[in-house]
Amino acid sequence: MRLNSDRPPTTPSGPRDHALDACFLGPYGENDTLLEKLLVEFLRDHVYWRRNFHPEDPPAIATAAVHQPDYLAFESRMRRELHLLSAALKKSVPFHSPRYIGHMASDLLLPGLAAQMLTLPYNPNNVSEDAAPVTVDMEVQAGLQLARMLGYPHDPAVPACAFGHLTSGGTLANYQALRLALALKAFPVALRAAKVPEIELPADDWSAFNLSHADGIAMLEAWQHWLAAQTPAARARWLQQVEAERIEQRGMVGFFAAHPSLRVPLVLAPVTAHYSWSKGLKLLGLGRDQLELLPTDGMRLDPAALRDTLARCARERQPVLMCVAVLGSTEYGTIDPIHEILAARSESRGRGLDFAVHVDAAWGGYLATLFRHEDGSLRSRAEVAADYVQFPTPAVHAAFAALGDTDSATVDPHKLGYLPYGTGAFICRDHRPMALLAERADYVFHAATPAGYLARYRSLGQFIPEGSKSGAAAAAVYVTHKVLPLDHRHFGQLPRATVCAAEAFHARARRFALELADCVHALVPFAPDSNLVCLALNPRGNASVAGANAFVRALHDLLRCDPGQPLQLKEFFGSVTTLRPDALGAAETARILHAVALDPTTLQRDGDDDRLLILRHTLMNPYLIDHENGISYIDRYFDFLGRRVRALTAPGGHAPP
Repeated sequence: MRLNSDRPPTTPSGPRDHALDACFLGPYGENDTLLEKLLVEFLRDHVYWRRNFHPEDPPAIATAAVHQPDYLAFESRMRRELHLLSAALKKSVPFHSPRYIGHMASDLLLPGLAAQMLTLPYNPNNVSEDAAPVTVDMEVQAGLQLARMLGYPHDPAVPACAFGHLTSGGTLANYQALRLALALKAFPVALRAAKVPEIELPADDWSAFNLSHADGIAMLEAWQHWLAAQTPAARARWLQQVEAERIEQRGMVGFFAAHPSLRVPLVLAPVTAHYSWSKGLKLLGLGRDQLELLPTDGMRLDPAALRDTLARCARERQPVLMCVAVLGSTEYGTIDPIHEILAARSESRGRGLDFAVHVDAAWGGYLATLFRHEDGSLRSRAEVAADYVQFPTPAVHAAFAALGDTDSATVDPHKLGYLPYGTGAFICRDHRPMALLAERADYVFHAATPAGYLARYRSLGQFIPEGSKSGAAAAAVYVTHKVLPLDHRHFGQLPRATVCAAEAFHARARRFALELADCVHALVPFAPDSNLVCLALNPRGNASVAGANAFVRALHDLLRCDPGQPLQLKEFFGSVTTLRPDALGAAETARILHAVALDPTTLQRDGDDDRLLILRHTLMNPYLIDHENGISYIDRYFDFLGRRVRALTAPGGHAPP
């Protein structure tokens, strides 16, 4: 087991920041009084609002109703079912606890939790200002808040301002990225096919299909300005003519049949990419075959492999729709070299091959707060690194510095944003191509699209995949970002605590490997880029992958949620993932197997043992190192794990209950 430094991890020094103590309900429910006060205060405020809406109207529910048998029977049934629900929910996963280090979930920030609960009785539907006059604006503003965090233009007065909206999660945000990239890529081809006059169009379909993002937007704007100058009759005719040629109208089959010189474009992504990309290509009709997964170097996209692939695509005239960069992989928390991907695209443009660059930052997006000053400017690596042992590496800092030059991003506020589920987000660097996704419904959208940025996006449903969506989620995100601005001094204090915890975990894992060297081989396969750390384990004397996997499964049985047992029987909760040779490559596979004394020939081509099972730890709870009580739950976890490992490796061993 190697670390880049033997120095102990940095822990916060100086006076304790008690503002963070108010951020969460707390592992012990310490802030229950605060949350209760907020909820009661705003429930009463909501009731007063109802009573003051035409107070001349009499109450529709009589005071005496509460004494009626059917009323009382209904109340009794409701109380019974709610009590049963409350009892059943006690079997839920204790995400709030620092003993939970499994998947990408933790305790919820009080501002977001309270804002969501406060907004729910109003039941706004963030599809238009008719249904949500307040929370639609909040959603648009939340998109601008995230754009600023990423380094995108965020002033609505600027023509090239970014735009963002919330989604059910990162998966739907990734679909939106594909939709937007395809619409912009295909639109210049449609203009050529419609033979629009007086606009300088590309010479052929290949050139039209490979315009840069900026040139594609310029062509869209040229079309919009030309169209606005036409008579109403000509405008309607040309709109119909161009619409008939668009890929959204013709469909995938019809569009490429009409343009036989073009091939269906590829989406390039590292092998660490989330499975939503496969689902997205299927849903859009592009097909899974168009997703080309590229090899990695240390579980980070290999720039050399990307350059080779782009050179091949240029030779073969194979279009590329998008290259996906992962900012915090789901399995390992690794961060792709975004700056290298952008450099590879610049080189590819010289060969006439262009494409969008999208960052899947569902996990790592909020880590960007660590890199932002209060004015939104970028912090130097030296400034950031002063708080840590080895974070960020030069490559990680360069990746975050390059975020502002990408075309779009996915961020999940319900991960490192510590907000309730149903708050993913899609953000594009320039909002103008969103016009290509507009879809109207007369019963929702009554007038022509307004010219102003904020006015336009109050008709949010025109541009998003959903037909209905909760405004309460938008309120949760917006209010949280107002309470904790997205910079290193405010929100950044939360990921700072978790990155420090990850470094402490990595150091403790090294000690663990030494302390248990007599009974187990232990390895952190990849130095963490963020706050997610994996651990490969193999009992001494075992050389087979099957044996190592069975050992890790036995450990995971002690770490996974079991609804058939009381939660209190579990000391800690963790998760697992796998190391696959096809993802690792031959050299990395050999390195890792050698480090944990496994025979490469025992990897099976088929079955469950064609990959190595490893423990996965998501270190996002801000109380993993409890300074108030002098407790490290990281140390407690490794003590627990050590006892279980020794029990399993003892002669005739089995894990204690």
